[in-house]
Amino acid sequence: MLLAAKDISRETEIVMVKELIAKIQKTNAPIVVGLDPMLSYVPSQVKEKAFAEFGETLEGAAEAIWQFNKSIVDAVYDLIPAVKPQIAMYEQFGIPGLIAFKRTVDYCKEKGLIVIGDVKRGDIGSTSEAYAVGHLGKVAVGSRSYYPFDEDFITVNPYLGSDGVNPFIKVCKEENKGLFILVKTSNPSSGEFQDKVVDTKPLYELVGEKVAEWGADCTDGEYSNIGAVVGATYPEMGKVLRKLMPKNFILVPGYGAQGGKAADLVHYFNADGLGAIVNSSRGIIAAYKQEAYGKFGEANFADASRQAVIDMREDIAGALAGK
Repeated sequence: MLLAAKDISRETEIVMVKELIAKIQKTNAPIVVGLDPMLSYVPSQVKEKAFAEFGETLEGAAEAIWQFNKSIVDAVYDLIPAVKPQIAMYEQFGIPGLIAFKRTVDYCKEKGLIVIGDVKRGDIGSTSEAYAVGHLGKVAVGSRSYYPFDEDFITVNPYLGSDGVNPFIKVCKEENKGLFILVKTSNPSSGEFQDKVVDTKPLYELVGEKVAEWGADCTDGEYSNIGAVVGATYPEMGKVLRKLMPKNFILVPGYGAQGGKAADLVHYFNADGLGAIVNSSRGIIAAYKQEAYGKFGEANFADASRQAVIDMREDIAGALAGK
């Protein structure tokens, strides 16, 4: 079943960095749950039900990950401000997977969550314009306009420079939405390019300075709607980048399963206790597979995810209290 995009007759929802901040303060959880559902994470009973209806097909896989996502969101939405669906985990199942992505985005917004689309787009100007329209803005179809995916923030790759980023910023201004631009990623080989010294500075610092520049005229109070992605696995670099980007929120991947620890995260936050939001993906959505949450079992996988969120919140709060 294809999902219809929302047309612009709907009441515009205002989602800016100040709303993200309000939700972080309400939940006391600077946490984003990464909805990155590999089929191997989905409990057998969920897959069996989906396959019974749709067969072992792309449609069956998409139904399984959608039901998996829905159960987890139902279990944790009151504890967190935001979710971050990674689009590749849906694209691998083709068009049915993209439909599951869209269903997930819409459902999370219905539950009051901010949605950060982890799409890592960035290309030449006209292509970036199309990506920006598809994920953050509206597209014209004859006499009408529609919001296709309608995330609140997306991740953007700045490798092509301002030509590739400015179209996203333009749509963000028009739609009151935001970006998280890749600055220093959490993967082991990120330094092959990002750490190279250019004009006496590592490249990631130059990108951080550019993010601060891009965000300067997209502010909403103390913080900009243009943020940065800085991995938890490089805390010393995070400390430097925090100083370079004092008004830019930092999305921090790499906590938990990738080795990032709460104690490593304190320098990503400003003195006001804000300025960063920490992502955990499989550490939460596949928590039931971990020894620490094994008591929940497959049947109660969503309860395991809820407990993992509570534990992560306490871990980060404890680290920040000792900052």
